[in-house]
This record gives sequence, C-alpha cells and structure tokens, in this order.
Amino acid sequence: MKTLYLLLITLILSNFCFAQDFTGKWNGILDAQGTQIPLIFTIEKTDNGYHGSFDSPKQGVKDISFTSVTVEDKSIRLDATNIGAFYKGELIADSVVGTWNQGGASLPLNLSRKELKESKPNRPQEPQGLLPYKSEEVKFYNNIDEITLAGTLTLPENAEKKHPVVILISGSGPQNRDEEVFGHKTFLVLADHLTRKGIAVLRYDDRGTAESEGDFSNATTADFATDVLSAVEFLKSRKDINIKQIGLIGHSEGGIIAPMVANQSEDISYLISLAGTGISGKELSLMQSRSLNTMEGNDKEAFYLFNKKLLEIATSDESTEEKRKKMMSHFENSKEMIKKSLPEGTNVDNFISQQISSALSPWAQYFFQYNPSKEFEKIKIPVLSLNGNKDVQVDATVNQNAIREALKKAGNKQSTIKELDGLNHLFQEAETGAISEYGLIEQTFSPVALNEISEWILKINQK
Repeated sequence: MKTLYLLLITLILSNFCFAQDFTGKWNGILDAQGTQIPLIFTIEKTDNGYHGSFDSPKQGVKDISFTSVTVEDKSIRLDATNIGAFYKGELIADSVVGTWNQGGASLPLNLSRKELKESKPNRPQEPQGLLPYKSEEVKFYNNIDEITLAGTLTLPENAEKKHPVVILISGSGPQNRDEEVFGHKTFLVLADHLTRKGIAVLRYDDRGTAESEGDFSNATTADFATDVLSAVEFLKSRKDINIKQIGLIGHSEGGIIAPMVANQSEDISYLISLAGTGISGKELSLMQSRSLNTMEGNDKEAFYLFNKKLLEIATSDESTEEKRKKMMSHFENSKEMIKKSLPEGTNVDNFISQQISSALSPWAQYFFQYNPSKEFEKIKIPVLSLNGNKDVQVDATVNQNAIREALKKAGNKQSTIKELDGLNHLFQEAETGAISEYGLIEQTFSPVALNEISEWILKINQK
C-alpha cells in the first residue's frame, strides 16, 4: 500500500512539473475567417527569463522573435509588437488553451506538443540538389547601431575571379534573408538565378529577425539603410568581390532604401527598384485605401475619406499625444463604419488602439513623410525600375511615372523603366494581383522578370 501511495505521489508530481513547463515546441492551427494557418511556437528558458519565437509555415514566416514572454504559474503571454499581435494562454494538462490577438480580433488558438502534419506548397523554382555555385553563411557588423547581421553570400564557382555582386534589400515588415512570405522564398529564387548568371549575391535577415541582432519594431527606413551600408563595407573587405561592381536590388520598401543608400555611398555602381515607390508614404497609403479596400459603393468612398483624414492627423506637426487624441476622436466618430468592416467578434476598441499605435510608430511616422523621388532626383548611376501592371499594393503607372520624372531632374541618361504585363507585387504571373492570390500561385518569380534583371546587370557590368 505504501509503495502504491508513493508511486501515485510521484506520478502526480511529475505531471504537475510537466504542466508548469512551457519550454519546447508548441503547435496549433489558427482559423482566420475559414483560412487554416498552422503556427509553431518555440519557448526557451534563459538566465534572464523566457525567450520565444514562432513560425507560420503556410505564410512562409520563420523564426519571428516574440518581443516579450511572460509566464506566471500556468499562464503565458507572448507579445509580438513588431506585428501588432499577442497570444494569451493557460496550461491545462499537456495543452495550452488560449487566444491569438491581432488587429483587434481575438481568435481561439489551442496549442499542443503534437507535431503538425502540414503539406508543403509546391514551389518548383526553389533550387534543389547540388548547386553550381558556392553558398557561404556570413555575418557583418553595423557600427552605427552596434548590431550584427547574418546572411548568405552566394558566389559563382570561378574562385580566381573577382565577382560583381548585388545586395538584396527586403520589403516592409520583418523578413528573413529569403524574403519568405506566403510560402514563397522570393530572394532565394532571385539569388539562385543571378548567381547562375555569374553574379554574386548577398541577402541577409532583417535586423531583429531570424539570426540578425537588433530591434526591428523601433527602426525606420533610414535605420534599415544603415544595415545596407554595413553590407557594402563588408563586401569591400572581401578579396573575391569586384568592389567596382557593387549593385543594389530593393523590393517594395527596399526599392526606396536603395536610392537613399546610393546617395550616401560612392561604392554603389547601379541600383534596381522592384515594385518600389516614387511617391510619399502618405500618398501611397491613401492610394492603398482604395486599391486594397474590398468594400462597395458608398461604404468604399466613406472609408477612403476616413483614411484621408486619419493620414492628415498622423502627418501633422502636432505632438504625438495631440495626434493620438485627435485620431481617437476620429475613430470614435466612425466607430460603426469601422465595426462593419471588421470580422465578426473583433474587439473594436483593441483594433482602434492598435491602429493608432501603428500609425504613430517610428517607422510609420518616417514612412509617411519620406518621398523617395527626392532621392532619385540626385541619382546619377544606372537605374532599372520594374513593376508589374497587376500590382495592387504599389500602382505601377503612378509610381513609375514619378521615378521617371525624378530621374529626368537628375539628368540621368542611364535609366530603364518598365511595366511588366500580368505581374503582381511579388512579380508572379497573376490573375487579379490580389494579395490573397500570392500563396496560391506556384510560381515564385516570373522568369520574364528574372531575365530582365540579370540581362540588365550583365549589360551594365560590361561597360
């Protein structure tokens, strides 16, 4: 009897200890309006408390760090302020029962230690097997912000030659070195194509993302430019790189970082803007309030006017607190319209609070005011600007015209500006260009666009 009693006590204690342990991998599936999104959380205990990160395989998101992890007895809270989200859960037996909160919506998300069985999307352009070039894991240091960035340098096989090189600059949001989104590794496919053509490529994890150090959530476009400048200095230190042929390729926000960097460094030979903008962030945001709005009729126009007023407040010269008060009042006056536009069950007050915080963040405040045309007006080096005519995020005609006019002011005679037929913001061949299509399309990067890029670079490097 005593033996049985001790055995039961041991079992109870071991189960209790296990129940308190949040460390390890946790898996769950988020149901977002009928879309099943698998999520994988990794929690580690350190001397300074807990650290966590998460993957979203279906969206192509990997190793995004939680900005804070708070554990109290059986409760856990995981904050991801860089994407305006947090998770709250409670440990029950060997599961965590909780909710994922983002954009004002609170969605059930229960976690278990059972591995998810998720089929990988077909991505035929991703390189497989033995590759005809070298791939080297590298790190370089940003002296300004005192952070180390991690990336991959791919080099053509000819070891005796000094190679021309391009630096890939990612779009907005925390991106890994492959610019992985919706199951697509855009920069991996681009780097593979260019390296096979004899061009070395450096791609790296954004600061505060994957293996790179730093704080992403408080960084601005100008801060990201210093990361690129650090990459330039790193490449100049290598004996296998032709330092007279260093180019920049920026996608989306990367396309507005590239001219900023080129105007700060004499080491840049040329730049390529892929779906980059030529108008201010304020103008772009206003255009997107139409192009990305799925409302109809009067509601669509009312929403556009609401956003226009919101942007006027956000970009005013008033103090942050005054802006916050006015934005809150503006949201309150339109609360019914906002509620109507959100999924059922969304906490409207939380949504409003997050939207205001996002608009007042350092990144947004800089982005609204920054006009890349002012940088393009000073660019003398060769420029290639490409955009797809089915891009619903960055209107090709408006932005390409703005870049064209800016380069004319610069007296730049070495620019090529093209709209590519049928391509979306990711340079995929698309039906409508809608964001919802990105993950459904098997193609990662149109071969037409890839060839436009590589042929232009090879031509420039021959001069």
